Amino acid sequence: MANHKSSEKRAKQEKKRRMANKMKTAASRTAVKALREAAAKGDVSTARTLLVKAQSLIAKLAKSPAMKKQTAARKTSRLTKLVASINK
Repeated sequence: MANHKSSEKRAKQEKKRRMANKMKTAASRTAVKALREAAAKGDVSTARTLLVKAQSLIAKLAKSPAMKKQTAARKTSRLTKLVASINK
């Protein structure tokens, strides 16, 4: 437990940031899951719209310390490749 006023404030800030990162991460995972399900069904139009949403959420997550930029780039690339393979 925090003993000083400044460490109490720091603990509150860390909790707030941790929860924000957790919410962003959960939202991006949900979007990716929906995209993968649409791709498995072969629904091209839905997959394309979900791809845009998933890319947006992953990019927002990469701006914060919750995800590294290269990890976000890799995930985005793989999802794009998945949607492109549906057309074939």
